[in-house]
Amino acid sequence: MRSAGESPSIIKELESNNSRLFKEDVIMREIANDNTNFFTGCRMALDPLVTYGVKQVPEKTEDSGKGLSFGEFVDLATELRDRTLTGHAARDAIINAMDQSTQQDWNYWYRRILIKDLKCGVSERTINPLVKKTKRDEFKIPVFTCMLAHDSANHEKKMVGKKFLDNKLDGVRVITIILNGVVTMYSRNGKQFINFGHVEKELEDLLGKESHEGGIVLDGEMVSSSFQALMKQVHRKDNVEATDAKYALFDILPLDEFQTGVSTLGCRARHKQLLETIPENSDNMFVVEKVEVDLDTQEGQTMFRGYNKLAVESGFEGIMIKDVDALYECRRSHYMLKAKPFIEVSLSVVDTEEGTGRNVGKLGALICEGKDDGKFIRVNVGSGLSDEQRETFWTHKEDLINQIAEVRADAITKNQDSEEYSLRFPRFKTFRGFEIGEKV
Repeated sequence: MRSAGESPSIIKELESNNSRLFKEDVIMREIANDNTNFFTGCRMALDPLVTYGVKQVPEKTEDSGKGLSFGEFVDLATELRDRTLTGHAARDAIINAMDQSTQQDWNYWYRRILIKDLKCGVSERTINPLVKKTKRDEFKIPVFTCMLAHDSANHEKKMVGKKFLDNKLDGVRVITIILNGVVTMYSRNGKQFINFGHVEKELEDLLGKESHEGGIVLDGEMVSSSFQALMKQVHRKDNVEATDAKYALFDILPLDEFQTGVSTLGCRARHKQLLETIPENSDNMFVVEKVEVDLDTQEGQTMFRGYNKLAVESGFEGIMIKDVDALYECRRSHYMLKAKPFIEVSLSVVDTEEGTGRNVGKLGALICEGKDDGKFIRVNVGSGLSDEQRETFWTHKEDLINQIAEVRADAITKNQDSEEYSLRFPRFKTFRGFEIGEKV
């Protein structure tokens, strides 16, 4: 009988124990065993830039099948990845592979690779530190990163020279990859979005059939008339679409440059290319307008203050500030700064507190901590939560631990009696994920 080898049993083993140290011991053991097939499968499942174009993959209900070798499965997955198999042909090929596989091989290994969820509590954050420690770079899982901004308030020395200004939108960051005519949308952390089909369709019609050798990447923000309505759509796992969402685009670069982590063209040249790529009469997309100022001049300083004031008065979160000739860097970069009337940080939930008074039996506060611009922040976040959220989150309080919460505040403050920082008037905005227990 041909089979997937030991990999399904390893997945079952990892699934059996929630201890981080236990999972790390198992991974270290497989590194020592030089288990190439296991780590190849992990990469196939966890590499965010690898997708298979399938939304549903059935589980096998009967233990039948003569066995499907891992090499045969890789051949199938490659055809799905490259979109040489699509539609009914892809569905039939998957069903045929399932019929050939043993129940264990399919349900614990092959299927989980295709749905890109190993379901055993192991991610690139588990594997990559151990790979680095053992110097086995061939087992490393690619990490999805895009350009992120620093807070201008903490980098005043960078506020000089010629800058592009644009409004900071209150939406959801969306990175779009167009490769071989296929449009795939991701969160800023590499989680695939499936609920913006109307935008995908327009991009396919506009760019999918054009020759973009090696693929292109569009960077932007999905915006809607209601942020909460937009988040509800983002959190859905089915194909329900946020039909009023529009794609606000602010950058473009070749896929290979995105993968290597830095562009060859500066911001001015990339913006010109973006304007040439996206038509003004688009139904579901628009290019974010940029205004150029010279902060080394009095006129530029006056324009900056006026633009910032107008942005806030118009309901925007603030403004983005970018060096006109800066390269796109797939990391948090000083080339891109944000100026906001409030600050916004991403913190990890480490504990919860029950509420008091009318909130007894409900969530009172999230205890959050993490780093922002090198400052270690620890804070209790009890504002910004609806009654419904307090009830739901308290019911699932164990699942909140280690989730990433977006928290707004008026400022970062220094604690007088420690090296820790806190937040002035912290307010919960949202969890960065589709649902409790699943991070974006």
